[in-house]
Amino acid sequence: MSAALDRRQRLLRVMGVTPWQLRTGPAAPEQEMAPANDAVPAGQAACVVVLPAGASERELDLVGRALRAYGPITGRAARLEAGEQGLGKVPVARVYLVFGEAQARALGRDLPAAVMSAAQIVLVDTPAAILADPAAKRRLWNGLRTLGPTLRGA
Repeated sequence: MSAALDRRQRLLRVMGVTPWQLRTGPAAPEQEMAPANDAVPAGQAACVVVLPAGASERELDLVGRALRAYGPITGRAARLEAGEQGLGKVPVARVYLVFGEAQARALGRDLPAAVMSAAQIVLVDTPAAILADPAAKRRLWNGLRTLGPTLRGA
């Protein structure tokens, strides 16, 4: 077998081929993926998104794509729908991204004043307006950009 292996090595060398061998070693320990919101204190989320109730699938898809495009923290942000009953229990967060004035009023009613004064609240147009108006889409991106320093912990 050694003669066949030597012949193979010589032929490969003559043809200019560098043989590669698969190296096997000890398996690297798998690291646990920590959620993006672990950087904030316990019981506090990094970002909460407030959407209008009854938004169409197309509108929700647009919002989801925009949030994922901005990064993992906004992509995994908690999403609440503001209906006729309000928001209900609102999680404490550093940043609230609110789609529409009616949703901002609902957030103002349901969020304690101390939490509201400590958080950054960014108001953007409703998803329906973002689909219809290019200027609304620009305002959404500008709103997401203003969240950057707060989400990075600056």
